[in-house]
Amino acid sequence: MSDYDRIESAMAYLVNRAAAQPSLEEVAAHVHLSPYHFQRLFCRWAGTTPKRFLQALTLERGKELLDDSHSLLEASHELGLSGSSRL
Repeated sequence: MSDYDRIESAMAYLVNRAAAQPSLEEVAAHVHLSPYHFQRLFCRWAGTTPKRFLQALTLERGKELLDDSHSLLEASHELGLSGSSRL
């Protein structure tokens, strides 16, 4: 598997499981890399960290939920966050 394929797979994994807020270790295991190596590779290819990528996905989904008249607490829980202050 090429580095490009690994990062593509990791991004898809993060998009599909954003509500579960997967850890660095989970995503790294998905692409068969150590967390350290995955973090460095992701930063090199994506220009950001996996955590920031996941935060951006979460924020965009949160905006959609709030636009659809969900309460802040409902949106936070649907996003897999521990409380409304996390959003």
